[in-house]
Amino acid sequence: MKTTFIGAGSMAEAIISGAISSGALAASDIYTTNKANKNRLEELKTRYDIHTGYNTAEMLTNSDIIVLAMKPKDAAEAIRKIKAHVSPASLIISLMAGVTIDFIEQETGQPCAVVRAMPNTSAAVGKSATAIALNEYVSEQQKMAALALFSSIGLTKVVKEEQLDAVTGLSGSGPAYIYYVVEAMEQAAEEVGLEKETAKPLIIQTLLGAADMLSITNGKAEQLRKAIMSPGGTTEAGIRVLENAKVKETFVECIIEATAQSKRLGLPYQSPVKR
Repeated sequence: MKTTFIGAGSMAEAIISGAISSGALAASDIYTTNKANKNRLEELKTRYDIHTGYNTAEMLTNSDIIVLAMKPKDAAEAIRKIKAHVSPASLIISLMAGVTIDFIEQETGQPCAVVRAMPNTSAAVGKSATAIALNEYVSEQQKMAALALFSSIGLTKVVKEEQLDAVTGLSGSGPAYIYYVVEAMEQAAEEVGLEKETAKPLIIQTLLGAADMLSITNGKAEQLRKAIMSPGGTTEAGIRVLENAKVKETFVECIIEATAQSKRLGLPYQSPVKR
């Protein structure tokens, strides 16, 4: 299945790496181009034995899947450059935050199958939480191809397009929230007398264990938390500080604001002007 990536950044590479490793795509079927960074293309060609270059016809002719992995600000220009090579049989997959399916359809100038995807940076280690939204032209076979592609880099869920802003605020930005918590834990560990070399693996294992507990048990996060809290114990003392500081409410506000910002960033792509 010929798959062409327009854009060669870290997310494109994560998907290429995962797809090859899982067998979702063969390296010989992957074509990659970008705006002007030849060194980056050479790097990917050497690392994954894929096709790279700037011959648009060679890159795109007979592509089953075209992955739009450029920055949103470059969307209109990039789509106009490739529209002559988009056919009714093509599946366009967009990784661009905020760029709507309607906008992509309008820019291509024809009915075409479009999938919008919101992975996160954990794709680099095969642990992305990805949501995808499909338009009406996506066939069952194309849907399965998209699911296979994103399942090669982690968990994938199909959602409505209007839910993608919420996904962006929750799991798209989510790794950064967890890293922020880890920063606090590392600082606290130092202040209570633990060396960084000791604290870091303990923090990482704590996160991994908690994630596994959430994954394999039927209990809610609240139930799992309360199971650790003995009356008068250390956990209760710590949680009391978090509750007094309204940390839970602040995290809710954080995700709501990130979702709102995603909506704001997408405003220029809501009502495309016909060309």
